[in-house]
Amino acid sequence: MLTTDLSDRVALVTGSAKGVGREFALSMAEAGASVAVHYHTSAEEARATAAVAREASGEATTVQGDVTDPDDVDAMFDAVEGDLGTVDVLVNNVGDFAPRHWADLSFETWNRVLQTNLNGTYLCSKRALPAMREAGFGRIVNVGYAGTEKALVYPKNFPYLVAKTGVIMFTRMLANDTKSDGITVNCISPYVVENSDEFPDEAPRGRWASFSDLRQVLFFFLDSDSGYVSGENVEVDGGWIPEAL
Repeated sequence: MLTTDLSDRVALVTGSAKGVGREFALSMAEAGASVAVHYHTSAEEARATAAVAREASGEATTVQGDVTDPDDVDAMFDAVEGDLGTVDVLVNNVGDFAPRHWADLSFETWNRVLQTNLNGTYLCSKRALPAMREAGFGRIVNVGYAGTEKALVYPKNFPYLVAKTGVIMFTRMLANDTKSDGITVNCISPYVVENSDEFPDEAPRGRWASFSDLRQVLFFFLDSDSGYVSGENVEVDGGWIPEAL
């Protein structure tokens, strides 16, 4: 199992009260990071996750906010900075998922999927960057979706696929914009993870992606020796080929 030393690092994972975000936060706490567990509505789950993280690293806090609201994002970062210090590691994990035919989605749901996945990534990254640039170090990891690098689209779940394509484009743009700042920006794009809401009929390699599979890529991106790796997207999909559908 790949590991890394995140001692003296402050990490913020959006949407980390439960699911994949929770596993990212706890993995980084185990590696020594002080962790901010972010939530929007899942307060009880966030407190429970922070308690587990605190046992691992000694320092953890919870922060609440809507990542699509610039004022909320500012308040979130202010709270983390007050409790733990400036954010060295940002994982943009939040992203609503609506696996229904595009014509059956309400306009509110359509917008929410686009905004949480793309606008949330943009707003949190923008807020984190000044301190990272001043420190000469930063790690931003965005969460995409396998296949969207190829502009994968279907009538079902369309706004999610569009938003995740935007996340990959944003990742590459920001990597270029921070190439002289000691900051790396990369993307992890799973296909179907062990806790996903839906499971197709066939799993690549006979199983779905585990949290450990995602952690392998996360730790590679976060490692201090990975400073030349930026603008990359690693698909954790077991060899799934979306074009074959």
